[in-house]
Amino acid sequence: MTLVTYYKARFQIEFLFRDAKQFLGLNDCQARKEQALHFHFNASMTALNLLKLEDRQHQPSGQRVISIARWRTRKANAHLLERFSSYLGLDFNDIKSRPDFDEMCHYGAIAS
Repeated sequence: MTLVTYYKARFQIEFLFRDAKQFLGLNDCQARKEQALHFHFNASMTALNLLKLEDRQHQPSGQRVISIARWRTRKANAHLLERFSSYLGLDFNDIKSRPDFDEMCHYGAIAS
């Protein structure tokens, strides 16, 4: 049972690093100083933890599958809508209050 527990923990750690590398820029740092590298690693892992927390708040309690790619697409689309609204002089709060805002943010996201 101890080996199963260790393997399960190792598997979860590998998922954390995979998600951070693929979607949150863990490999994109070009710093050489130890302090800057630590900051970058902590920022990537903090972003991952915040996405997981937000996912838990939005998902039903029985559903445990999280898609970082889907959340990254949603956040990028929301940011793009905010940028468009600022360039066009529109109020972003009006756009966020629309009933189809979530649908616009999920455009191009992987179905789960």
